[in-house]
Amino acid sequence: MVSDRVGDFIIRLQNAGAVGKRTVVLPFSAHLEAIAKKLQTLGYVASVDSSAGSGKKTLTVELAYDERGDSKIHGVKRVSKPGRRLYVNSKEAHGVKNGVGARIISTPKGILSDAEARKVRAGGENLFEIW
Repeated sequence: MVSDRVGDFIIRLQNAGAVGKRTVVLPFSAHLEAIAKKLQTLGYVASVDSSAGSGKKTLTVELAYDERGDSKIHGVKRVSKPGRRLYVNSKEAHGVKNGVGARIISTPKGILSDAEARKVRAGGENLFEIW
């Protein structure tokens, strides 16, 4: 059993991209689905699909690759962990890697990137950074 689903999810994505795997299948969670759809809008993930097969619902994430065949996910960093939750307000939600990456924040308005959180002036739990 995994105690940190978000951490497990982002590490699975990073590892799959490092070895050139196209899809990642994991147990379904509405929170992870929302994060995956946000990564899809940011361009790190090609598609997200949830399906109920053989009694258990799964989440299938297809990774995005550039024209050279390299994964668009170069690195991830889990910021808020189960043992220590870290929160940011909208003013502290700055960019990652000089704007190359994104910070994913869980807000009352849903899962947002750092730029979207600044735009709608919403703070929340600073989940992770991706670049």
